[in-house]
Amino acid sequence: MNRKVIIIGSGPAGLTAATYAARANLEPLVFEGSQPGGQLTITTDVENYPGFPDGILGPDLMDKFRDQAKRFGAECHFKHVTKVDLSDRPFKVWVADETYTSDTIIIATGATARLLGLESETRLMGHGVSACATCDGFFFKDKKVLVIGGGDSAMEEANFLTKFAAEVQIVHRRDALRASKIMQDRIMNNPRITIQWNTVLEDIEGNEADGVSGVSLRDTRTDEVRQEPCDGVFLAIGHVPNTELFDQVLDLDDQKYIRTVDVSSRTSIAGVFACGDVQDHVYRQAITAAGTGCMAAMDAEKYLESVAA
Repeated sequence: MNRKVIIIGSGPAGLTAATYAARANLEPLVFEGSQPGGQLTITTDVENYPGFPDGILGPDLMDKFRDQAKRFGAECHFKHVTKVDLSDRPFKVWVADETYTSDTIIIATGATARLLGLESETRLMGHGVSACATCDGFFFKDKKVLVIGGGDSAMEEANFLTKFAAEVQIVHRRDALRASKIMQDRIMNNPRITIQWNTVLEDIEGNEADGVSGVSLRDTRTDEVRQEPCDGVFLAIGHVPNTELFDQVLDLDDQKYIRTVDVSSRTSIAGVFACGDVQDHVYRQAITAAGTGCMAAMDAEKYLESVAA
């Protein structure tokens, strides 16, 4: 059966798009992908999403998003799209050996924070380890935190964290930062921030119940490993948009994020829309992702009306 709307991915963007599309009687089919619920499912407490004054667990928030979409008729599957064909209409989407067709596609595949590949980093994600200072900085009031990275995003995270943390240390593998001059100046002039040069993170100590207690750092010049007590670790080594399926298919920017046209969710192919972190490398918040999910569903509805007319 040909669909009016297929949504690839979930999270706040995809599931908001599903709610709006379902309320417009478009009967959306949602393939939630390899991380159903998106990055919020690895976040413990969400305290900055409107409507939850006491905060809410990330996975619980995403369950509410999904339940709301399903209530209006969205069909959600924990399945991973393996291939797309956007060269002809209806568009084709493959899930393993199953083929689906749709008049419109909404892409909400998100982005993945770059990690160092440590076992402890994955185990303690959401328990003292974070890839989003804006999301989690509040939980480190008067604490000592480390920021891993040397680019503009790392400087922004470090600067933001000084609003809460008593001490912020930037850990950088080289002896010079990659960040822009203005960002470097802000860091150098902030008395709460120090930089550990020529240093890499080797391991993170702690447990899920009590959080992070410290880290092992290695000097890249001497190979000496030392222990550093701290309460949190923020990874700021970039994000990778999940756009492998759309490379050479849609117009992507230099960092592989999907380009959208003007103030809309429209991509370079008519009838294909993108929302959330797969096209937003600036804000990367649940609330902004939800907003663009709303836009994508409304844009898809308008497109369907225009081709039917």
